[in-house]
Amino acid sequence: MAVVKPFQAVRPGRDVVSQVAALPYDVYNRKEACEAVKGNPLSFLNIDRAETQFSDEVDTYADCVYEKARELLQARMEDGTFLQDETPCYYIYQLTMDGRSQTGIVACSSVDDYLNQVVKKHENTREDKEQDRIRHVDTTGAHTGPIFLAYRAVEELDRTVHQVCGGTPIYDFVSDDGIEHKVWKIAAPGLVKRIEQTFARVPATYIADGHHRAASAVKVGLKRREENPGYTGKEPFNYFLSVLFPDEQLMIMPYNRVVKDLNGLSREEFLKRISEDFMVNEVGSTPFAPVVKGEFGMYLAGSWFRLKAREHVLSKDPVKGLDVSVLQDALLGPVLGIGDPRTDKRIDFIGGIRGLKELEKRVAEDMTVAFSMYPTSIQELLNVADAGLLMPPKSTWFEPKLRSGLFIHML
Repeated sequence: MAVVKPFQAVRPGRDVVSQVAALPYDVYNRKEACEAVKGNPLSFLNIDRAETQFSDEVDTYADCVYEKARELLQARMEDGTFLQDETPCYYIYQLTMDGRSQTGIVACSSVDDYLNQVVKKHENTREDKEQDRIRHVDTTGAHTGPIFLAYRAVEELDRTVHQVCGGTPIYDFVSDDGIEHKVWKIAAPGLVKRIEQTFARVPATYIADGHHRAASAVKVGLKRREENPGYTGKEPFNYFLSVLFPDEQLMIMPYNRVVKDLNGLSREEFLKRISEDFMVNEVGSTPFAPVVKGEFGMYLAGSWFRLKAREHVLSKDPVKGLDVSVLQDALLGPVLGIGDPRTDKRIDFIGGIRGLKELEKRVAEDMTVAFSMYPTSIQELLNVADAGLLMPPKSTWFEPKLRSGLFIHML
């Protein structure tokens, strides 16, 4: 059962929260991060991506970068930008995008739950990507970006959250991308105890987004256990920052694909090959977004096509039955020669938030063919994780993105 604890968050003052809140560190490359922090010294991206404080000659992963992150966080705590709550609390974090809201509970999840697979995963992580956040967490002594977790909805938690949201939020602002953010604090001992006890009856939580942040937080926790052999299990490093959402509120957007070339095939040869496994219909110049599972859009040579997977390439297996697997196994691999989409330089992935015009733009610029996907469902994600299996890379794109800097968990 899940261990989900309250904690004493370090968080921004109400008057500066909209300046502090920042998109996750990994949605930017270095150039974009430097541009994003210009004119906003309070943006948490200055801390999350401290290479923005140095010239391009300084390596992104130099020791001085992580030390600068620590210095900046300490400075913001000392100058009053951040405060720390006096007692362990839960927080309710609501994000509203295009009139649709999702409301999660901000808390600390257990390192042991991650190790024992009570916190379930659906993706592999890469050591090189983990190392950056391991050093960031270890040097700053803080978890600065929450891991996005899901759980199967629990009526009692829904009622508690609804009750709290009837009160006055401690934060209420709209970010530059139009997302409304509201936060409520839960400090009343009775409510805190009720939430903790209710989660103790939840059999599992699931990483929706933030696999590398989670793996890095856990590895820092294990490192600190080694450094403190007399640890009790109650120390902050035994827990990691998370926001937990009920599954029924979450929306997954498609993760679309673009490919550099047709693997030596002519347009006609390519269309003939794929027609063996897909019904192919040309639909013209209007961008085509799939409306049912097993359906794909394809943009090629200025025209959109509707692809419908034939019965023999479909599967009831939780992984092989995913649309991203069907496209990979029946088209991208055998026809276009994309053997390993994690490493192949001929394929790129476009988050659904960018829209279908971005696919047309990439084909006009540097690609040859694009595929629009039907989004993976949250139920498919849970089924894969429950089966102890892994999704193909770039299977899900979650929106809206949780902001960093609203809650910091000090180790």
